[in-house]
Amino acid sequence: MTTSEPKRRVKVKDASDVIAGVVLFGFSVVLIFYLVPNYINEPPILQSPMMSPQWLPRIVGWLILVFSILLILQGLLVEGSNEEDERTIEKGSPRRFGLMVVALAIYVTLFEVMGAVFCGILATLILFVAHPVRTWWVYSLAFVFPIVVTFLFVEVMNVPLPMMPFWF
Repeated sequence: MTTSEPKRRVKVKDASDVIAGVVLFGFSVVLIFYLVPNYINEPPILQSPMMSPQWLPRIVGWLILVFSILLILQGLLVEGSNEEDERTIEKGSPRRFGLMVVALAIYVTLFEVMGAVFCGILATLILFVAHPVRTWWVYSLAFVFPIVVTFLFVEVMNVPLPMMPFWF
């Protein structure tokens, strides 16, 4: 006996959200179940599970997993209107792209040699120049933010970061 009912299909309303969600979902699964357990070593004696070097990467992996599922659901349920879509990509100038690449290259190459604070300040200043920041007081954040982040990593989370060679 055959039925005449048509098969129900799920219509994808925004394919780019679904594709991005699936890619992020795959990355988070690899991060949670393969990279963290196999490549981040835990010391044999831990005082607290939150002191484990695996703690922060696991939290980040689970957050990426949850948000990727939400992104997939958004792509399936919410109609993406082409008019007045805030998510449309506006292509920036080649100068902006070049400065972003320079900031990344400086941060990666000088991180060990010059330290986390100096490289963070320099890379942030270059990024502020790449994305024209018109308010001058915002440039002070380029100095405050890397210092605060380095302090949090070194003093609070006990993550050793390279300091400047002449740092006390």
